[in-house]
Amino acid sequence: QVQLVESGGGLVQPGGSLRLSCAASGTIFSIYTMGWYRQPPGKQRELVATITSGGITNYADSVVGRFTISRDNAKNTVYLQMNSLKVEDTAVYYCKQTVYWGQGTQVTVSS
Repeated sequence: QVQLVESGGGLVQPGGSLRLSCAASGTIFSIYTMGWYRQPPGKQRELVATITSGGITNYADSVVGRFTISRDNAKNTVYLQMNSLKVEDTAVYYCKQTVYWGQGTQVTVSS
């Protein structure tokens, strides 16, 4: 059974930073593309960033230059470093592997 557990969310002021983690278990982590998605209040879930097994990354236009996705295959963990956070980054952030989703972690950007 694949399990994905996100952590690292919280309340931060505009311009601040957070680092999200997603720990995977029950899977051969290193061979799969991992993704971060988010669902802002009242809106649909949207792609934030992906990273392939080979380390190729892709980002939503809204986060380019501010967010960085990375992975540590030895720890079965994918990260999302979020800098220069904006109010509009407020959302529940989820990680995804194939058809599996984590439970999400809340990120709130507010002064």
